[in-house]
Amino acid sequence: MLKINNLHAEIDGKEILKGLSLTVNAGEVHAIMGPNGAGKSTLGYVLGGRPGYEVTQGSVEFAGQDLLEMAPNERAAAGLFLGFQYPVEIPGVSNVQFLREALNAQRGQRGEKPLSGGEFLKLARAQAESLSMEYDMLKRPVNVGFSGGEKKRNEMVQMGIVAPKLAILDETDSGLDIDALRIVGDGINRIMRAPDKAVILITHYQRLLDYVQPDFVHVLSGGRIIRSGGPELAAQLEADGYVGIAA
Repeated sequence: MLKINNLHAEIDGKEILKGLSLTVNAGEVHAIMGPNGAGKSTLGYVLGGRPGYEVTQGSVEFAGQDLLEMAPNERAAAGLFLGFQYPVEIPGVSNVQFLREALNAQRGQRGEKPLSGGEFLKLARAQAESLSMEYDMLKRPVNVGFSGGEKKRNEMVQMGIVAPKLAILDETDSGLDIDALRIVGDGINRIMRAPDKAVILITHYQRLLDYVQPDFVHVLSGGRIIRSGGPELAAQLEADGYVGIAA
């Protein structure tokens, strides 16, 4: 589904990714861990197409397409979802309005018919309920006045509505208490655990991985993946840190 080969990327002339390679197959969950400044969020931004991040070398193939040649909206329509470490607030725009426009724009790019108002509201209610989120919160401006946990739950509702092929989740566990962590973890499993979907979890801690069991764990340091393993690698990092592993 995703093949990254020798990826180099920089921002403001400073190279952050320095030859990163990674293959993610359909049906897999990959966790990426590493010290601060290693390039974890940069990887997510580059894959999502955030402006300001320049790829200087390497290639990225997503679902058989050259991802780097696609605009951010084209990447989203092709099935890529990027969850932010710090979801942004959008005053004056209701969640319902934002999500319906986003979903129907993606459906239009794929040549699918837009959902009617009734069809969309039914879908939105179901996704909010599954994440223990009151539907009235979807009527509020996007993330405005939301707690950290509410923002992350709202992001999972967004993911459930657009139903991506590949979800890249950047520190989704940040700011979550124990109950919210369980709810969000269950949501990721419900939405994305499928033979035709895949997940990249960017995280500092093992706690989210207790709920969303990864197939592979990778250590990213100095702009490259320097070690890969199974879930036991996350447990080792939790216990011993990156001393002796990260360069």
